[in-house]
Amino acid sequence: MSDDEHQFDHKADAGASKTYPQQAGTIRKNAYIVIKQRPCKVVEVSTSKTGKHGHAKCHFVGIDIFTGKKLEDIVPSSHNCDVPEVVRTDYQLIDISEDGFVSLLTESGDTKDDLRLPTDDQLLTQIKEGFGDGKDLVVTVMAAMGEEQICALKDIGPKN
Repeated sequence: MSDDEHQFDHKADAGASKTYPQQAGTIRKNAYIVIKQRPCKVVEVSTSKTGKHGHAKCHFVGIDIFTGKKLEDIVPSSHNCDVPEVVRTDYQLIDISEDGFVSLLTESGDTKDDLRLPTDDQLLTQIKEGFGDGKDLVVTVMAAMGEEQICALKDIGPKN
């Protein structure tokens, strides 16, 4: 049989390449972890010793970084967990459209128009009021596993 006769389907989960493995026992509070296919920030870790031949287990409690939902998982401490690649990027706010999307200016001078306003009421109010007052605003966008969301806001002064 030659290599031509073998056909391989390369299929992976949408978030597969956006995570990396890390041993469960080395993950600490405030780190990131994937629980139930969602990127989460760890808020609580407890380790339990089990029976004679069992593994020590890590109990993780995490908050989904995009929805704010609390998720839990129990993993043997010697096994690997998926850790999401979390990237934060700052963009200057150019415009807010009627349908709830924002127009952002990237470092290279291009515009990014595919992001919605955040669902967090406090942040949403700050962005709308600051933009309405004509302030120069910089938003921080957090991206992980193919999702992006505005997570913070900085006021860099009034527009000139």
